[in-house]
Order: sequence, then structure tokens, then C-alpha cells
Amino acid sequence: MANGDFGWIANFIWGIADDVLRDLYVRGKYRDVILPMTVLRRLDAVLEPTKKAVLDMNDKLDKAKVTNKDQPLRQAAGQAFYNTSKFTLRDLKNRSSQQQLRADFEVYLEGFSPNVQVIIENFEFRNQIPRLSKADVLGTLIEKFLDPSINLGPNPVLNGDGSVKHKGLDNHAMGTVFEELVRRFNEENNEEAGEHWTPRDGVKLMAELIFRPIADKITSGTYLLYDGACGTGGMLTVAEETLQQLAKEHGKEVSTHLYGQEINAETYAICKADLLVKGEGEQADNIIGGPEYSTLSNDAFRAREFDFMLSNPPYGKSWKSDLERMGGKDGLKDPRFVIEHDADSEYSLVTRTSDGQMLFLANMLSKMKHGSKLGSRIAEVHNGSSLFTGDAGQGESNIRRWIIENDWLEAIIALPLNMFYNTGIATYIWVLSNKKPANRKDKVQLIDATSWYKPLRKNLGKKNCELSEDDIKRILDTFLAFEETAQSKIFPNKAFGYWKVTVERPLRLAVDLGETRRKHFRVACVDAGEEPMANLMDALAKSIGVGPHTNFNAFKKKLEGLADDKGVKLTAKRVKLVQSELAQRDETAEPVIKKIHKKGEADPLHGLCDVKLDAKAAIVEYEPDTELRDTEQVSLLEEGGIQAFIEREVLPHASDAWVDKDATKIGYEISFNRYFYKPQPLRTLDAIRADIVALEKETDGLLAEIIGMKN
Repeated sequence: MANGDFGWIANFIWGIADDVLRDLYVRGKYRDVILPMTVLRRLDAVLEPTKKAVLDMNDKLDKAKVTNKDQPLRQAAGQAFYNTSKFTLRDLKNRSSQQQLRADFEVYLEGFSPNVQVIIENFEFRNQIPRLSKADVLGTLIEKFLDPSINLGPNPVLNGDGSVKHKGLDNHAMGTVFEELVRRFNEENNEEAGEHWTPRDGVKLMAELIFRPIADKITSGTYLLYDGACGTGGMLTVAEETLQQLAKEHGKEVSTHLYGQEINAETYAICKADLLVKGEGEQADNIIGGPEYSTLSNDAFRAREFDFMLSNPPYGKSWKSDLERMGGKDGLKDPRFVIEHDADSEYSLVTRTSDGQMLFLANMLSKMKHGSKLGSRIAEVHNGSSLFTGDAGQGESNIRRWIIENDWLEAIIALPLNMFYNTGIATYIWVLSNKKPANRKDKVQLIDATSWYKPLRKNLGKKNCELSEDDIKRILDTFLAFEETAQSKIFPNKAFGYWKVTVERPLRLAVDLGETRRKHFRVACVDAGEEPMANLMDALAKSIGVGPHTNFNAFKKKLEGLADDKGVKLTAKRVKLVQSELAQRDETAEPVIKKIHKKGEADPLHGLCDVKLDAKAAIVEYEPDTELRDTEQVSLLEEGGIQAFIEREVLPHASDAWVDKDATKIGYEISFNRYFYKPQPLRTLDAIRADIVALEKETDGLLAEIIGMKN
């Protein structure tokens, strides 16, 4: 059957919605009835030839008191599904009353096998029956789907003379019709489409990116495909078709098994139904979903590993409820998200709860095959935030670091803007593999494909462009060539990494023991219950003078001596009180010493600085001034590392600065703008001058007109 015939059948079913549901539902809700009814009619038609065999088997099993009847009934039906009610849809055409029709239709629905029940429940189709029955359109709806003008069954419909009236609709053709209906409903309902529907052009590109590079390495055998946010299943089915086609081109025979998980009830139902109507019952059993099956908090395939994975996870969507179900941030121990890396046994990949898109990527990476020849290949769509959000040591940055330091990232491709249905933001395809080819080892390719697209004649929601076949080929060729061009940049892995270093400056304090400062200090001491310290400071002022004393270290020694004489214990808390309430920052004062180390005890860049004390070399640890604390990002490619950077960029401006090595963290980020930014050329002076002259002429005319009006 030609594709045009598929379109005609889809048009006919689309017309049923307008004919039957127009005054009962708004257009955006037609799908609530038409999609499940299309599925039911197809299943009903497929089961007609074996209806009696199923009923006989069901009676036999009941008499034998067999409770687990699923497999025997599937065998009797010759399908992965069945219906044990005594009715078919044709039996329900003629009913004397809507009440009887509704009762029998509900019995008919109850007769379907558990895998079909899941579809009916997630479509929430039973909720529509009272409305359809009350409006007296349930019978009309059934009649329309049984219209002799179309054949939704797999077998041909014959004329009285035995000639073919309507060809049978095989599984592939029926799947095409169903997917066409889904596509139309998604495009009709633009606001929601992008949440669950990835444009077919984007899906084709992703499939090409994961299969084409290893097409000549595919051997005959079985391959497992996975999508952790499978929506209506489009990515899985396109990926399956692409793999089968490439295998055929290379003379190989492959068997594919699809696995998917989807939290949205309706799209889960669509995905499962699509596979059933295509005759892929086993594949449908591997699609798990519904509101209780969030991929993040309820992984349905915890023990599985997959050859190929592709997905378009939700971005900008909170996963706070998932985190709570997983024990909260402190209690989360899921091995997908708390891993071992760089000698850290509790390396956290946990992102901000406001956006969980990168956790879907971490979930996929946890399911990679490491023992097979091809390993695993992944393509996943993300928005721009996955490239740079998250500071060093935070979840997003840790995921990027984990990926890149394991050398799994092959490429990131920037897609054209407005390619998706409900968002105009920048989107990117990440391509990953744990078995990189030799020429890609320790390198990452960035491709700017933002200008490679074909405009649509009519917008579909926010989508105003698409990737043509030529655009997809151009992107794929650029990826496969792995060469530097204006749109393709290649970097060593470390180019995206940096040390985030904390730069400290010493605390410099001066102490004024004048009467005004001592009065202020006394108030603070009384509030803190430390009045003896105020008395001690009055005595010290008489002993050493009001100052200002610009060497806090010497001042502290004199304070300690006087405290001993007066029997006052100088605790760390009391010293802090002096620092915060009496002393004041003074850039001309001596640095406050925290501790003196013998030479060789500590590294000068480990929070310490070399000084001379009593003409003898020593290492002094200073108190850091938190108000002067700063951070710097130092590239992992920095020649000479952190110390060279500090000596070149920091010490010439702040000779007393040092780095707190204990606070140093490694981060990774990827900035497309930095690598592909093209500054706009400056306008010429002649062009600017011409604009000024033209503006002056306009202004002169306006001024004359205003003056003329006043006269």
C-alpha cells in the first residue's frame, strides 16, 4: 500500500472527530477519544479470526481453575493480546438503547488482556464513556470506525465476486497511520506538543549520529535500544528502522529489542499502543510507564545494559518530588547518581532540583555496556544550561567532568533555533560513546549547525524550521569528517576543565584604644557577658597607650601578658571579640598571624606565605580576610598550573595573596559562544556620516513644520 493510502485513512479517521465530536469536545481534546478508539478498532480487527478460539480456551481454563491465563490466551489469539468478552465491535453496532450499548461496551473493554488494559487506563478512556453515551454518540462513533469505506484490519476485504475491495493494512502500515494521527494531534495542540514530541527531523539526525559512525562494525545479532523519556516512542521506532536499514545495507541480520520508560500517562499509552498495532507485542511489554514510573526515582530497568540509547529528556522541570522519594539530598544513595570517581567514593552527580535533565543523561550512562566490542552509543537532546550551569563541585559540573574525564563525549551539536514545537531556546545534541575510535580519543568535537535548516511555510507552534535531508547529511558528514572548519571545532578534553581556586589575602588589623572605641567595645562586652574583657582593655590602654597599634600580633602578646597578670583567661572566643568589636581593618597594618610553621612543614601555596622572622627563614600562616577573599578559574591547560597563574595574574597586583589548596575544586563547562562567536563588523565612517546627515535633514524639516504651525 502506498504512503498516499496511509494518508487517506488518517484523513478519514481525522474526519470522524469533526463529524462526531465537534459539539461535544474542544479540538484539543479530540485525541482523548480518537486515539484509543483507533487502537481498539485495530486490535478488534486483528482478533476477529481467532475470536472463537480465544473464547473456547478461556472456558477451558476457567473449568480447569487456571488463574494465570495470559500466555495460553495469547497463544489462542495468535497475538500478544486478546479479548475474552463475547463481543466484537461489530456485535455492538445494533443496540436498542444507549444504556445497553454502554453496558455492553464496558464489558467489551473489560475483556481485553492486561497489556491492553494498561493502555485503556492510561488513556483514561473509560472517563469518556459517560459523556459519549449521554450525548448519544457512542454508537455513531463505533459505526464510523466500522465504516466499509476503510479497512483497519490486516486481511483484505472482498467484494461479492471475490475481488479485493480493500487491501489489508499490515502492521507497518497501521503503525504509520497511527503515528500520523499522533503527529497531527500534537501539532494541533502546539502548547503541549514539545513536552512529549520531538520533531521527526531531529530524531532522524540523532539516529544517524549513533548508528552511521559504526555502520560497518554492526554484526548480525541482537541489539537493545533504550529511551528513558520515551514519550510516544518515536525515537525508539526511528532508531530501530535506521539500525535495520543499515544492517541490511551491510548484509547483516539484526534483531532489535526496544525498551522505554515514560511518566506521562497518555504518551505512555500512545507508545505502548503504537507497538501493539504494529504487531510488536514483546516490544510493547518492554515499555513501562505511568505517573508512578518516574525514570529518576523508579528506574524500571535497573539491571539492564543497552547497546544504543537516545532521548529528549524534560528540561527546566523540577525533580524535587523525585528527590524526596529517593530519601532527600542527604539520604540519596542511588548508584546512578552517587558514584566513585577520582578516588571519591561518594562523588555526587545530584543537580539542582529545579532542573533534572542531566540526571537522565547520568541514568543512561549507568546503563552502558563496557564488555561488548561496540560498547554503547548515546544521543541526547539538551538545552544550553547543561553546557555551563553548576559551579565547580556541583552536580551539573560533576556530570560534565565525569563524562569528559572518562573520555565518553564525542561531540555536541548546536541545533537551529525554533526547531522544537514549544520552545525557541537553543538546543544541543550530545553524542557519547564508551568505545571511541582512535582518532577521537581525548578529544571533543563541537559543531555549530545553527544555520543549517529549511524554513517552514507555516509555523507549528514555536517551530518555524526543519532539518532537510541535505541538512542532516551535512551535519553527519561534518561529524564523520572530524576536521577543523568554521562550523567544526576540535578540542582536547582538558580544554573544558578548570581549577576553581580560592585566593586569600591576609587580615590586617589596627587597634585604637581611644575612649570612643573602648566605650563601643564595653557595650559589646556587656551584651556578650564578657565585661572583664572591657576592664582589661582599659588597663591595657594605660599600659601601652591608645595607639593606634598597627601590629595586631604584638598587640595580642601584650594583651596575653596583661591577662595573665590580671587572672583573665584569654580564650579564642575572647580574642575573636577583640578582633570583631575593637580592632578595625587597616591596609597599612601588619598581617595577622594565625600560626608559625618551621621551614619544610608546609607548602607555601597551601594557605601559607614565606616571611622572614628574626632573620631566620620560617613559614607563617596568616588569618585570611574574608572580605578580600576572591576566586579565580584556572584552565587545566595552564602551563605551570595554578602556581604559574597566581604568579602571573595575581601576585603583581596583590603580593601578599595565596591560594587555599583545600578549597580548590575542579569544574567543567562548555561555552559555544566563546568558540563560535562572530563579531559584527564595524560600520564605516561614511555610512555613519550619511545617517547623521539624513537625520539632520529630517529634523530640520520637522522643526520648520513646528514653527510654521505656531505662526
